[in-house]
Amino acid sequence: MPIDESREFKPIGIAVLTVSDTRTPEDDTSGDILVERLTSAGHRLANRAIVHDDMDSIVARLHAWIEDETVDCIITTGGTGVTGRDITPEALERVQEKPIPGFGELFRMLSYESIGTSTVQSRACACLAHGTFIFALPGSNGAVKDGWDGILATQLDSRHRPCNFVELMPRLRER
Repeated sequence: MPIDESREFKPIGIAVLTVSDTRTPEDDTSGDILVERLTSAGHRLANRAIVHDDMDSIVARLHAWIEDETVDCIITTGGTGVTGRDITPEALERVQEKPIPGFGELFRMLSYESIGTSTVQSRACACLAHGTFIFALPGSNGAVKDGWDGILATQLDSRHRPCNFVELMPRLRER
């Protein structure tokens, strides 16, 4: 889909949350990839954190950023698999107002091209919470690249036609 260069690019504030029991700021390569891609695209890194695979910690961090006026969008990486410690989708369910099921569906379609049937193990998902978009990606570098390059780079670009998430932001809290 095309980028309409005649339209104005509107940078947004994006927070990056890595959900992991083992990653540290020194080895959070998937978080680093997201930060590099979003800033290279012209967006602003609003915040960044690493939290353990703990429901209360994930939900608390999400709530704090949802209420932060400088955060328009949250991208998480990690915790979307099927093991016992993978609880990021359940954390999103606790904060969401509206699910965005097409994100996970499209992610798995794109991921299938990279990793084949192993994509069925991904529970990548997205939602809207109090006017903030939240996208949950798997923790692998390849998955983060697939999610950003294949979906988020264009959907978070205000010039993308025929539509994009950025142009909806002023209307997200309508009642």
